[in-house]
Amino acid sequence: MGRQIELTVPDLGDFSDVEVIEILVAPGDRLEVEDPTITLETDKASMDVPATTAGTIVSLVVAVGDKVSKGDAILTIEVGESDADVQHTSTDVIEEQEQSAILQRATAAAPQPTDATYSTQLVVIGSGPGGYTAAFRAADLGLEVILVERYPVLGGVCLNVGCIPSKALLHAAKVIDDAKAMAEHGIAFGKPKIDAARLRGWKNDVVGRLTGGLGQMAKQRKVQVVQGTAKFESANRLVLDNGETIQFGKCIIAAGSQSAALPGTPDDPRIVDSTGALELDPVPKRMLVVGGGIIGLEMACVYCALGTQVSVVELTDTLMPGTDPDLVRPFQKIVEQRYESIRLGTKVTNMHPTVPGIEVHFEAEQGRDVAVFDKVLVAIGRRANGDRLDADKAGVEFTDRGIIPVNKMMQTNVPHIFAIGDLAGGPMLAHKATHEAKVAAEVAAGEKAAFDARTIPSVAYTDPEIAWVGLTETEAKQQGIAVDKTRIPWAASGRALSLGRTEGFTKLLFDKKTDRVLGGGVVGPHAGDLIAEIGLAVEMGADATDISLTIHPHPTLSETIAFAAEAQDGTLTDLYMPKKR
Repeated sequence: MGRQIELTVPDLGDFSDVEVIEILVAPGDRLEVEDPTITLETDKASMDVPATTAGTIVSLVVAVGDKVSKGDAILTIEVGESDADVQHTSTDVIEEQEQSAILQRATAAAPQPTDATYSTQLVVIGSGPGGYTAAFRAADLGLEVILVERYPVLGGVCLNVGCIPSKALLHAAKVIDDAKAMAEHGIAFGKPKIDAARLRGWKNDVVGRLTGGLGQMAKQRKVQVVQGTAKFESANRLVLDNGETIQFGKCIIAAGSQSAALPGTPDDPRIVDSTGALELDPVPKRMLVVGGGIIGLEMACVYCALGTQVSVVELTDTLMPGTDPDLVRPFQKIVEQRYESIRLGTKVTNMHPTVPGIEVHFEAEQGRDVAVFDKVLVAIGRRANGDRLDADKAGVEFTDRGIIPVNKMMQTNVPHIFAIGDLAGGPMLAHKATHEAKVAAEVAAGEKAAFDARTIPSVAYTDPEIAWVGLTETEAKQQGIAVDKTRIPWAASGRALSLGRTEGFTKLLFDKKTDRVLGGGVVGPHAGDLIAEIGLAVEMGADATDISLTIHPHPTLSETIAFAAEAQDGTLTDLYMPKKR
């Protein structure tokens, strides 16, 4: 038998008599250091209380609804002999010991004088949103930084051939669609004349202004930019494709991802990936998009607005696989009328270049089919680049999918080497990469930091836009989480009516017991802007009342979020939605 000790409430700062809103463990559970035990909620935020000792729970002292202060007992835990080495007396001690270990490991690899071309305290591989953010943050914290980029300009895939140029073209597509829609309301502009070269030039100008700004900021921060493709030669040395070498103390890998290839795809300029599709060279009469995910559907919106007959083929039985079906439904209803065809549950078995176009062979449950297209966009996802850097020469582990596993401080299994963004696992999103980048840079500079996001928003910049954050209905069902859902149709929004866009809706998911916001989704124009409020609500542990009592401007689309909270609260007057008791 081991000895029994009590786990107590840590220092809560200025707070006392804080309410226990959730019990996360039960008697008999095995705890490791830092495992969450209970959740407390103040009028400012909620927080989990971590275990400061490893062992087995004997009994709970508190219950949901209890008020606790610093030093109050939470539970009794039995500590065995094997747990003695991991016992700590307080959360502060844990943080101090962890940080001390981090700093000791991370600073152990200071660059030594060598015959390398360059020597630096920190090198960052890749200058996308994650890479340049890491480099700039580290420089702001006083580190000497080299930023390695394989292309002549900074910005990575996102700025040069991804997020930014695609959104510029999507804006152009929206202007065309909006002008067409106004014909029903008495304003007719006529058929648009598309000058693809000028449109491409405008898109490139947008990209150039952003990438040029990055170059200027690198100079202001004294970040040295080195062009080349980097690979590891050892745990403290990189070699570039031009033969130059970089000796470093610490490294942040931000090498991103690349478009996934469809096996057996022939080499033909009429078959393009998302990068090629952005060139609009030429704008085809008939195009097939292979892949019904966000990237493919965004480009489908662009080409459809430019006058192309668009078809989409998706292997699964739904567009945007993994997204709640109700969020996709309004979008699918619109594009089914705009696109030539949408083939779900269909496999592309072969593509054969011919003089008239690309002959594509399809296979579905209903049978086989063949069609010819002027252009084919292959957008079946992206693959991480973690296995393209000779990381094994530095001792860094990676998976067969190119993912480099990291801890919450973005460290790989080699502590002075960090990985962020697409190749660090999780959703491949620029806004995730930038937050991870700051954590990695701060830890590399000796600060206390960890990536501890409760949720990461996702947005499809299609028409209509689709955005979601936090727990989805699909996940709630799979995980057996009891939720309340409120859904506000945009037909009840004066702003949506004035925009002529009533097909959308806003929904919120609430914890059935506490009314706390667990997630939500928005369909309609500017959904990507609106979703941030729901994300903040999840991060802050807000409940329905917190949102409903926050005054939202009128008339705006943001009111629909307040309406959804009011519906949960039972205070909604803009619709008749009596709260179920």
